[in-house]
Amino acid sequence: MFSHVTLGSDDIARAIAFYDQALAPLGLRRQESDMAKGHAGYAAAPDVTPQFWVLRPIDGRSASVGNGVTVAFEAPDRATVDAVHAAALASGGTDEGGPGLRAHYHADYYGAYMRDPDGNKLCCVCHRPA
Repeated sequence: MFSHVTLGSDDIARAIAFYDQALAPLGLRRQESDMAKGHAGYAAAPDVTPQFWVLRPIDGRSASVGNGVTVAFEAPDRATVDAVHAAALASGGTDEGGPGLRAHYHADYYGAYMRDPDGNKLCCVCHRPA
């Protein structure tokens, strides 16, 4: 359904260090980056979608966090949710709700919430039964 999602960062080097680690358990790798232009793109393989991009805002203003915005990455199993959460915290992210069931969404919703070093809210979720 989606081609790509972008989040802003004022420090691309810091964002790359974070996302290289946090997205690795999902099999998402940095496919492109350009420090001079201020962007990095992640996907499962080169030239495939969906893609996730982190970049300096094109308008030249400082990056800001969207109120009500959460980017959620789907995991194949609950262990991967746990691994993404741990990698995110180990690479400079902050906890917004550790791994666990969120039955108020549905009976098998197993998710973890975190923020990247710029404050963008992220989720990793598995919708499958244990």
